Amino acid sequence: MDNSFWSRKRLLEYHSEFVTLKTRSLDEALRQLRLTLLVNNRHRGTARRGLIVSGPPGAGKSTTLMELGRAFERSERTQRPGHADCLPVVFAAIPPTCTPKELVKEFARFLGIPAHDRMTETVITDAVCDVIVARRTRLVFLDDVHLLNTRTRPGADSSDPVKALAERVPATFVLAGVNVETSALLTGPRGAQPAARFKLLHTPSLLNGTPEQKAQWRILPGDMESALRLVNHRPHTLVRHADYIHLRTGGVMASLFAFIREAAICSIVEEPRDHQETALAGRSGHTGRERCTRPASPRQICLKNCCRKNRPVRRHAPTDRSFPARWGLASVLHLPCSPGSGPGPPLPFRCLGLRLWKILLPCTLLCACLL
Repeated sequence: MDNSFWSRKRLLEYHSEFVTLKTRSLDEALRQLRLTLLVNNRHRGTARRGLIVSGPPGAGKSTTLMELGRAFERSERTQRPGHADCLPVVFAAIPPTCTPKELVKEFARFLGIPAHDRMTETVITDAVCDVIVARRTRLVFLDDVHLLNTRTRPGADSSDPVKALAERVPATFVLAGVNVETSALLTGPRGAQPAARFKLLHTPSLLNGTPEQKAQWRILPGDMESALRLVNHRPHTLVRHADYIHLRTGGVMASLFAFIREAAICSIVEEPRDHQETALAGRSGHTGRERCTRPASPRQICLKNCCRKNRPVRRHAPTDRSFPARWGLASVLHLPCSPGSGPGPPLPFRCLGLRLWKILLPCTLLCACLL
């Protein structure tokens, strides 16, 4: 690719947007969505099947909804190129202080229906249903459904419009929320019907214990590393330190993306100007003049100074100027120095151990001589 295309501004915009990776949970959600659409294709009754995407915070539930909607709408546009007025997907999110009227107004805003304060809930609901049917909508996504607490009067009243919409429009509903299976949405008299109609899909945090889990986890840092556009990033660095990255992020997708994106942007912002002008699209294709000799690791420098001066040295923060981008992404992420090694104890504890050893060794020798 042309090196002039990847200016500093383009690099920042690219790593700010970055990419969306396919996970096992996303593939399972795509498969279940296809099956549910086939089941509801010729359904004549009102009890249509639906899906509920549940998981802990940051597990990628909203991202899963957006990817499902993007894939389905792209497929519908390809199969029906002449239907420009068709709206295959409708998306809405539950507001924090949700009332029945506020909920239907969220659908009205997405559909472009002017909803005035003087309009009643029934009028807005009728308008939303008419537009969804007229524009042949087949998928309705509703995010943050864990905010619908059916144990309270406002939450119970707000769950009724969702049921009314699901029964009045010929569309498949896909809901998403935090730990929906333990929330009040699927319990009690009001939650018995959604629990029977909706299939629950879990998006748990990724584990890193068994060999199979480690293999699945290492796919994500490897895919993210191949999408990076950093000039001096060493290949396979993130894969080698996958255990350390899992320790820092806990296997949560949102934390993983924020961790890598922030480090990449930090390396671009703090990069010297001569390296900014030579930013490449990939990690390969460097010439001898473009490469720079990597100095000693900050961990090695700190440990060496501790041994010499017998005093602890504070570790640098990720935003410290002593971590320029020409050292690569590993320095910004504070990855271990040796490949495959764990994060290890902090440097002040290591220095404390050295000081205690120097104090205890003479005392031990003196006691041995006296005895």
